[in-house]
Amino acid sequence: MYEGAVQNLIDELGRLPGVGPKSAQRIAFHLLSAEQADVKRLVGALVEVKEKVRFCSVCGNVAEEEQCRICRDPRRDPAVICVVEESKDVVAVERTREFRGRYHVLGGAISPIEGVGPDDLRVKELMKRLADGEVTELILATDPNLEGEATATYLARLVKPMGLKVTRLASGLPVGGDLEYADEVTLGRAFEGRRSLEF
Repeated sequence: MYEGAVQNLIDELGRLPGVGPKSAQRIAFHLLSAEQADVKRLVGALVEVKEKVRFCSVCGNVAEEEQCRICRDPRRDPAVICVVEESKDVVAVERTREFRGRYHVLGGAISPIEGVGPDDLRVKELMKRLADGEVTELILATDPNLEGEATATYLARLVKPMGLKVTRLASGLPVGGDLEYADEVTLGRAFEGRRSLEF
């Protein structure tokens, strides 16, 4: 539609996840009208992240050193590993301030439709971490969708012979939600995961 550099920018922005053609066009025109210094800061941040950020050699989380800050933290419990799909999931769990163990980032979830199998994820690396016997509990915190459930089931079966305690995050109704708006699967999970009230 547009010519030259503008169309190239729109095309590149459109390749980003979650950015459709209209959003790409809106961002491109925002950048065109932005101050030169603001655009240079954005470009600098993009270049810097590609040069400095890598994946932790232990857990697969994003890091600027060989290991991420969580794996380097001696206060974290090495006996408990929380398995998540992506680095953004680590951030979500950390925000709760409830978990004091370590993480393992798979880099996705099993999805036969998209051609993603166990060999495409960091499953071998997880098995190496579990081999020394230091880990006693594995928390499977994959997304509560079809792919996440398939991944959790696969991992649970894979580690069963190791005798580890394998747990899955509870799922169900969100706080502040209404029963009438809950779908059957969510409501079913809420019933399965119900717990006793202590007074």
